[in-house]
Amino acid sequence: MPTYDQLLEELKGIRRPGLPDLRNIDRPALRAAAVAGGFCDGSDDAPAGIEALLKEAVRRLGERDLLGRAAAHTFGLLPDRRGAPAHDRRKTAAAVYGVTSERFRKHQEPQVVQQLAEAVLTILREPPVLSGGQGSMGLGPGPGAGAQRPGGPSPAGQSPLARGGRSGRSGGSGQEPPLRVDSVPVDAQSTFTLHVSPIELLRDIEVLVSSENVYLEMSKTFRPTVSGALRLAAAVRDPAGEIVDDVLARELAAWLRAHGRPGLPIRPGTVVPTSPGTLAARGVRRIYHAAVATPLDDTYDVRPESIARAVSACFALARAERDRYEPALSSICFPLLGAGRGGLAPAVSATWLRWAIRDELARDARWRVHLVVRSREIAEAVGAL
Repeated sequence: MPTYDQLLEELKGIRRPGLPDLRNIDRPALRAAAVAGGFCDGSDDAPAGIEALLKEAVRRLGERDLLGRAAAHTFGLLPDRRGAPAHDRRKTAAAVYGVTSERFRKHQEPQVVQQLAEAVLTILREPPVLSGGQGSMGLGPGPGAGAQRPGGPSPAGQSPLARGGRSGRSGGSGQEPPLRVDSVPVDAQSTFTLHVSPIELLRDIEVLVSSENVYLEMSKTFRPTVSGALRLAAAVRDPAGEIVDDVLARELAAWLRAHGRPGLPIRPGTVVPTSPGTLAARGVRRIYHAAVATPLDDTYDVRPESIARAVSACFALARAERDRYEPALSSICFPLLGAGRGGLAPAVSATWLRWAIRDELARDARWRVHLVVRSREIAEAVGAL
């Protein structure tokens, strides 16, 4: 088995020449990883096997996630991009983050390469499974995907989530339909419902919580974030599909003006309500915007205690609004606050969410609580905490 350092060094080495160079220079660590993962048999088909392995690693990172998309562009893993020059690939990868090529080279690119190496190692540590179909970015199985790893019995102690319809190593990054897992324990007395799904596809949950920065600036609608997804899903469109009313952003801007805060930050943990826009058709009544992320140059700072304050504020607001509706509000759904572009580790966000939710349910157990995550790996981590 190759080491992390060996994989990282070889990934750095193929970034500039690209995939067409794989047959010209032997990459023993990547070749060993491709063989161990069942993507090829040996030296002759190693280039195709390495390419298939890297595509699977991108799926592991998440094809809608910034890291996964940037990795696919960086290494030319997208259709018709294998032979693109290195500077073009870096430029398109930088555009994923909305930064210049030079800033991407210094800041985001090292992390992208490091996480791709980690994803390769994660694949090799998994029990053997069959590799599944084509992902949302159209990566396809790759030229070497014909060598499938043999299936076997589920390992002892594998969680019900893992046994319930898992196919391939993608981790639910767009290849599988949404999954709902009821009665995940918060503590001995309370449970929540776990969804592996895009948040905008949920139905008949009355309050959806969105993670925002302290300026209440929602993500762009094309960003693969909870904020961007809700903003897009709630917007009113004309018959041609163009947005004619950016409902959530408009109402947040109105709240900032009413409170004398346009262009100024609010306290981390503050929660601001808006209407659901067109998500009302899916049974959503309110969107609660939790300000937990403080912008810092090219990244964000998220303090775990801000998550606890935001959860408490969400329940306080929901209690205040509960009886304004008929029937009364009774359900609320949280994403992993601060765990997307906020950079907080999903396990840390989930731990603080659970603690805060348990504290609120101890005071008022009438609420039906939901948690939504994007991938099965994160869902299993949440369920195992």
